Formats: sequence, structure tokens, C-alpha cells
Amino acid sequence: MAYTTKAISKGGRAGRAGIEGGTLALSMSFPKELGGDGDAHNPEQLFAIGYAACFNQAVIALAKKHGLTLDTANAAQVHVAITLNAGDDGFSLAAEISLKVPGADKAVVKALLEDAHQMCPYSKATRGNIPVTLTAL
Repeated sequence: MAYTTKAISKGGRAGRAGIEGGTLALSMSFPKELGGDGDAHNPEQLFAIGYAACFNQAVIALAKKHGLTLDTANAAQVHVAITLNAGDDGFSLAAEISLKVPGADKAVVKALLEDAHQMCPYSKATRGNIPVTLTAL
């Protein structure tokens, strides 16, 4: 085992969620699209942030393999959109991941994107469980 973190939630989507030990605590609310006031965070936003950061680290780790040097001038930008869908069997998630590396050839970005999708722990956890769309920008 390399690392474990623990989170606590009270009140679900209308309560608070945080990391055990108090290093991060957030108010939660239903999004306006689900009838809430949308004035706080929701699980989909937190999932999108975590996925984006994790995926970006995979991109950074694999950049040299694809002939790229990433620095502040051409930093890789990972965008993750998480959609909560409602269906006959309840709710489900879908993800859209896009990667932009300023100045890089789009074919190289696409190959890096696909490679990072194989490495990222979030991608591994969701593979076969939710639809994930990859787009090189």
C-alpha cells in the first residue's frame, strides 16, 4: 500500500464532507440542475477535480516518452467533465477528458492522452464502469 486517505460525509448532498483530520472540509449542496440552490460543492465536482489532477500527473509522467518537455510555457491542460445522468435504473456517471499541450502536434497529444488513460488510477477504476470520451485539443 502506498497511500490511504479517509473522508467523512454528514448530510449527503445537503451537508458537509471532508477529509478525516480536518485538512479539507466543504459544504455540499444539490446543483441547480437537480433542484438545489447550487451554492456549494457536489460530488461530481470533487470527482472531476480529482480525476483531472490524477490524469494530469499521468500526462506529466509520460510526456518524455512522447517527445515532449512540459514546463510553464507549454503546460499540459487536462479538462475533465463529469456528467450525472438519470435513467430508468437510477443515476450513472459519464466522463469526458480533453488534453491540450500548447505547441504540440495533435497526433502526439492524442497518443499521450491515450497512454495517460492507461496509466491514471482514476481511469483504471472507471474502465468498463462508466463511458469515458477522450479528446485531443
